Amino acid sequence: MSAGAPVRAALLENLTELHLPAMRGCFEETARRAEQETLSYEQYLLELTGRECETREQNRIARLLRESGLPLEKTLANFNMKRLPTKVSRQLKVLLDGSFLDRKENLLLFGNPGAGKSHLLCALAHELIMQGRRMKYTSCTMLVQELLSAKRDLRLSKEIKKLAKHDGLIIDEMGYVQQSREEMEVLFTLLAERYERGSVLLTSNLPFSKWEGIFKDPMTTAAAIDRLVHHSIILELNIPSYRMEQAQKDRNSTTDASEAAG
Repeated sequence: MSAGAPVRAALLENLTELHLPAMRGCFEETARRAEQETLSYEQYLLELTGRECETREQNRIARLLRESGLPLEKTLANFNMKRLPTKVSRQLKVLLDGSFLDRKENLLLFGNPGAGKSHLLCALAHELIMQGRRMKYTSCTMLVQELLSAKRDLRLSKEIKKLAKHDGLIIDEMGYVQQSREEMEVLFTLLAERYERGSVLLTSNLPFSKWEGIFKDPMTTAAAIDRLVHHSIILELNIPSYRMEQAQKDRNSTTDASEAAG
């Protein structure tokens, strides 16, 4: 099954022309092994095409991850699952199949500052990207500034359509920073346009009862909440701040060390 120089050159040219870089890089090594193991031509071809498909999938996932803007360190592997309430842990296992994105359902995550809301949502998004889902992460503050800039440049509709290409739009820290009425109007426009067309995943440390402080107007607030809640899954992460827990542990360790030394 080994190829002579003319055949090798022609094969390399064909694989380059067909844009099959993985097969181009491994066909000779695979051919030698196929000869040693007396694989059939079909088995040899299956392995080559399998390598190409695998490489393409890896490249696709890497591209989706780059486009998502997700913090690379906020994965499930780096999240302490033991901190999750039992109900949230059960809900997370269901969410990992990604079917809520197919149903255009929203995922709303509420809880105390430092409870791990952002990390948990980003970790879920990482897993969904591994399934080939298109996710987009942004902070609420950054999002409204980009939308406001787009409105001023008369391209708000184009920007919203660009975001619509993603299966899930993650809006982190909703209401964490108080925005102006103009900024909240463009955010409401996005939520209204995305309603029943794509999933919104958001975190907030403010309950709905305090959202009037975000949208500045009772009717706009009610309309925004209505669109988000209509098809939604709500997770409540009312647990102590992870950072506060770590700080307390560090203080305790320092105290114990001092006492032992004394």
